[in-house]
Amino acid sequence: MCGIVGVMGSPQASQEVHSALLMLQHRGQDSAGILSVDAQTGKFHLHKALGQVNQVFNKKTLDSLIGQSAIGHTRYSTIGEIKEQDLQPMAASFPVGIGMVHNGNVSNYAEKREELHKNQRYFMSDNDLELILHKIADQFSTSQTGQDLIEMLAAAVTRVMTEIEGGYSVIGLLGAKGLFAFRDCHGIRPLILGEYVGADGKKSYCLTSETCVLQFLNYKYVRDIRPGEFVWIGQNGQLISKDLLPKKSLPCMFEWVYFSGADSTFEGKNVYEARLRLGELLAKRIPADIKIDVVAPVPDTSRPAAIALAEKLGKPFREVLIKNRYVQRSFITNGQDKRMMAVKLKFSVIDELVAGKNVLLVDDSIVRGTTSRKIIELLKSHGANKIYLASTCPPITHPCYYGIDFPSREELVANDRTVPQVAEHLHADGVYYAQTDDLTEALSGLTHCRACLTGEYPYPAVQHRSVGVQRC
Repeated sequence: MCGIVGVMGSPQASQEVHSALLMLQHRGQDSAGILSVDAQTGKFHLHKALGQVNQVFNKKTLDSLIGQSAIGHTRYSTIGEIKEQDLQPMAASFPVGIGMVHNGNVSNYAEKREELHKNQRYFMSDNDLELILHKIADQFSTSQTGQDLIEMLAAAVTRVMTEIEGGYSVIGLLGAKGLFAFRDCHGIRPLILGEYVGADGKKSYCLTSETCVLQFLNYKYVRDIRPGEFVWIGQNGQLISKDLLPKKSLPCMFEWVYFSGADSTFEGKNVYEARLRLGELLAKRIPADIKIDVVAPVPDTSRPAAIALAEKLGKPFREVLIKNRYVQRSFITNGQDKRMMAVKLKFSVIDELVAGKNVLLVDDSIVRGTTSRKIIELLKSHGANKIYLASTCPPITHPCYYGIDFPSREELVANDRTVPQVAEHLHADGVYYAQTDDLTEALSGLTHCRACLTGEYPYPAVQHRSVGVQRC
C-alpha cells in the first residue's frame, strides 16, 4: 500500500504534488519521489530518495522539478530490504518517454517477469511497476507509425489489465503530452479524480489515492475512477475516459478499517463515518457480564470506533496510551525486529488511568499480534487489572496478495487459532472481534474485497501460485 498523486495543468505542479505527499505520508514512510516534465524543453526532472517526505525534499529540489505536470509517490515497502532502484517514480525513454507511479501489488509478477525476460527484457528492480512499465513500452514498440497516441496507450493499458493480475492503481506521464491513469479490473486499490478551475477559467486536474488531498489542494472532487477504467488528460485540459475491462467492484475493506485517513471518502463512504459505525456494531460483541472500567483506543486509527463503542456501552472513554508521533506506524514498518522496537518506542501509559482498572482496548485490526501483545504487557506492567481487546476487523486468517504486508498465512495470529487461543497468545483476558456482517453493514452494503478474512480471492489462481514476497 502506497500513496500516489498526479497533477496536470498547474504552474505549481511539483509543489502541489509535494503537498499531496505530505497528506499521504500515513500510506508509506520508507521513501518518496516526484517526477515532473517540462513541455518547453521536453525533459523529465526526477528526485526520489529513502526517507519521509520532509526529509527527501527541500526548496532546492522542488525548484528543480520544473513543469506543469508531475507525479509523486510515497512508499510502503512489503519486500524486506529497501533498495534505491525500487523507488518510485520510474521512467523510460524508449520507445516513448513515459514515467509512472503505482499503488498495489501484482500477484502473477514472477510468471510475467519471466515471460518478458525470455523476450530479452531486463529489469533493474524488483518493483511491480517496472513490469507494468515494460508491458506498456512493449505495446508502443509494436504499434504502427501514425496510429493515434491515445488509442495506442489505451491498447497498452488493456493489455496490462488483461495479463497482469492483482490490485493496483497507476498514474503516468506520457512525456509532456498528457497525464494518464488506470485502476485494476476490480478496483481493489483506490484512485480519485479532482478538478480545479482557475480565475482565468483554465482547468487543472489531480489524480490521487485519497480525497483528503483534493480538499487540501482546493480541488473539487469529481469521482472515483471506476474498476478497469482508463483516463487521459491532455495538455489542453481534454479529459477522455474509457472503460477497458471492468469487472465486479471489490475495493479493499482495509482502506476503511486502517489505511485511509479518517478525513477521506472512498467509493462514496466516508472513512470516519465507517469507523464510528464499526465501533457501534462491535459494542454488540462485548459480553454484558464482563466488568469494564474504561474504554481506550490503540491510537490513532481506532479512535472513532472506540468513542462510538464507549458511548454504546455507557462506559468512560479514556486515552490511556500516549503515542510518540515521531515513530512510524508499526504495522507498516518493514521487518519483525523493527516492528518490535517500534512498539516499545511508540507508546507511553498514563498510570492513573489504568492502575487497578479493567481496560477494554479497541484496535482497528489484529494482524500478527505483535503490537497487541506488547501493548497488553505494557499496560499490565503499569498496574492494569484486566485487559480485554476488541477488534473492528474480523479475524484475518488468509494472506493478502494485493498490496498489504501479510503475504503468508503462518504469520497471522488468528490462523489456526480459536478466539480463546488468540487471547491466550496475546496475554489478554478476552478478545472480541467484529463479524463480517458488521463490516458489510458499516460499509452500507458496499461490495468489497475481504479475501484476507474468507480466502475468496478476486483472482482465484493466486492461491495455487508460489507468490513469494510482495513489492511496491
